[in-house]
Amino acid sequence: MKSITKKIVIFSMIGLMQVGLGASVIEASPRHNDKHQRYEQWDRDHDRDRDHRIKEENKRHEREMERRENEREQDWKERQQREKDHHEEVMRTLGGIAILALILGNN
Repeated sequence: MKSITKKIVIFSMIGLMQVGLGASVIEASPRHNDKHQRYEQWDRDHDRDRDHRIKEENKRHEREMERRENEREQDWKERQQREKDHHEEVMRTLGGIAILALILGNN
């Protein structure tokens, strides 16, 4: 009975080694690189989206920085400062998203 158990254990281990070898070969195969291409496409789409959001934020910022009709000088200066703070926060957020995408893209 002990010899049958030893044979079962040995053949099971050989089978597991073959499965592991097969899995690593499949991962390394060029046909499997489709997953990598999908990630690259996703990155390009998000880069375009981020660039579009940055352009829109810059346009909005320019509109907000202009002086409005019947606006006092002091009110305009205060609104400009609030807008600068808001714009810097949005740009930091978009920059953080870009850095995060770079970090996650390299893994």
